[in-house]
Amino acid sequence: IMMYEWLLDYQKLKQEIEYLEYKLEREKRELRRWVYGDLQDVKLHKDSISAKIEERIAALEYELAHKMNDLYDAEKLISKFKGLENKILYFKYVEGLLLEEIAEKLNYSPSYIYKKHAEIMRMIKFADSLSI
Repeated sequence: IMMYEWLLDYQKLKQEIEYLEYKLEREKRELRRWVYGDLQDVKLHKDSISAKIEERIAALEYELAHKMNDLYDAEKLISKFKGLENKILYFKYVEGLLLEEIAEKLNYSPSYIYKKHAEIMRMIKFADSLSI
């Protein structure tokens, strides 16, 4: 098991959420076309794909809610990890801080945090290349 596998899992979860949000917005836009827009006068067959738009929206919202809960749980768990490397990764990829801000927050010089982050990323890339 990779030392920083949590980061890859976290990033994958964030991407899945972003994609679900995109799909949800696309479906809602389509629904608006049928209700208020250019398709409002078109008759729908009850078994057509468009007739099931509200069901698809509900399913996407349900899946998105579960992924958001997973993300919240992951962030809670990750915030408890010890060690400078984990803290750097947490602040950078979960909190979205810049490396300079992380250095200030952890009382290290920015150059040390830059160096440490580069080492971590090399280790992650190397470990990832082994798993291919």
